[in-house]
Amino acid sequence: MKKLFHSFKFAFQGFWLACKEQSNLRIHLFISAVVVGLAFYFGVSKLDWCILLLCIGLVISLELMNSSIEGIVDLVSPERQVKAGKIKDIAAAAVLVSAAVSFFVGLLIFSKYFF
Repeated sequence: MKKLFHSFKFAFQGFWLACKEQSNLRIHLFISAVVVGLAFYFGVSKLDWCILLLCIGLVISLELMNSSIEGIVDLVSPERQVKAGKIKDIAAAAVLVSAAVSFFVGLLIFSKYFF
């Protein structure tokens, strides 16, 4: 049980650290808060809630992974290298794809309330 507690403790510490140090994560969290607020305001269905929360979780998780990958690449390759840059670009692309898909999912869900 103590190991489980420590695992959660370290995970929350990591999340808090990322929130303090990663501006893109803070942007995603702000947008997520806006989306959750809109979902409450419009009273979206349970299915729409599930879809929105999955999208939010995906984007936030990939942003955390991207930050981790960038940190590891910077650690093992402090000098600028083309291959290191490509690795970081690919990790960032994963966030971009998930954010773009989530944006369009949000449009589909919320469009009935705006149009």
